[in-house]
Amino acid sequence: MVTLQLRQLSAPPGQCLLIQHLDWASLEAILTELGDQRTSRIAYSDGTLEIRMPLPEHEIAKELMGDLIKILLDELEIDCECYGSTTFKRQQVNSGLEPDQCFYIQNHRQMRDRRRINLDIDPPPDLALEVDVTSKTKLEAYTRLGVPELWVYDNTQLTIYVLQAGQYQGVLTSPTFPHLPIVDLVAETIAQGQTIGRSPALRALRNRIRSEFT
Repeated sequence: MVTLQLRQLSAPPGQCLLIQHLDWASLEAILTELGDQRTSRIAYSDGTLEIRMPLPEHEIAKELMGDLIKILLDELEIDCECYGSTTFKRQQVNSGLEPDQCFYIQNHRQMRDRRRINLDIDPPPDLALEVDVTSKTKLEAYTRLGVPELWVYDNTQLTIYVLQAGQYQGVLTSPTFPHLPIVDLVAETIAQGQTIGRSPALRALRNRIRSEFT
């Protein structure tokens, strides 16, 4: 048997390193070796670990989508705590992941100033965002961790999923923003970002929310 150190392995941007038959102790050791200061994102479920290296365009879309959600929450005066790409894991369900962005909304008071997440006692994020690629392993991890609302943005289209009876179901309306045409707002903002730039597009979104929805 050949044993390799993690630093000997690499995944080019846009690619995924897949490690199978990995127990929980080995997962914890890999997370420690990877450290917190990295650009890769992990997903783990039932012994399968994915380490993905995002492309620059992924990061651009992730930041724009994250800022869009923050503007909606801010303009509608919905309190939240943003946990970005924090590692969420729970040994009891043998799963873990790092979202592109995530938010505590209904549970924001409980998570205020929380520096360490323990999903044995803490709730999962109320809303998570994924851009471009959501693999079977990652979807299984989201399901097992019980994240109630998941936004998946794939190139030009947003799909909203809600967790119902242990499975994700696509819906037309976000439970977090039930009175907003979220899919249309996202499409318009992304399109504007590509033509007039990120900052003007986000300002236009903010102005529209103020004039039409508050």
